[in-house]
Amino acid sequence: MGAARRLDDTFAALADPTRRGVIDLLREQPLRAGELAAAFDMSPPAMSRHLRVLRKTGLVQEDAVEDDARVKLYRLRPERFSELRAWLDEVEAFWGEQLQSFKEHAERTRAKKRP
Repeated sequence: MGAARRLDDTFAALADPTRRGVIDLLREQPLRAGELAAAFDMSPPAMSRHLRVLRKTGLVQEDAVEDDARVKLYRLRPERFSELRAWLDEVEAFWGEQLQSFKEHAERTRAKKRP
């Protein structure tokens, strides 16, 4: 999958407020699906659908708990967030250069108008 497609998938996954809320909770600590569902007053099957999207896009991973393989903990995966941050840094750099060029142009224009 190409970088542009991964970004599209990431933005699509993060467009949902519940999934962004899941990301916020997982920033604090890994949690079980049931804990996430309870935090959003949501049914386990509904939360499972959100977690499936987040797993598929690589934003979270599912890990088995050592004591009980049936219990899964969800945690953030930093790789996809690093890709997103890199893209945002490129966009920010582009606009920084554009604004700097505009500022220089405005200063040159103002200097030419002065006697």
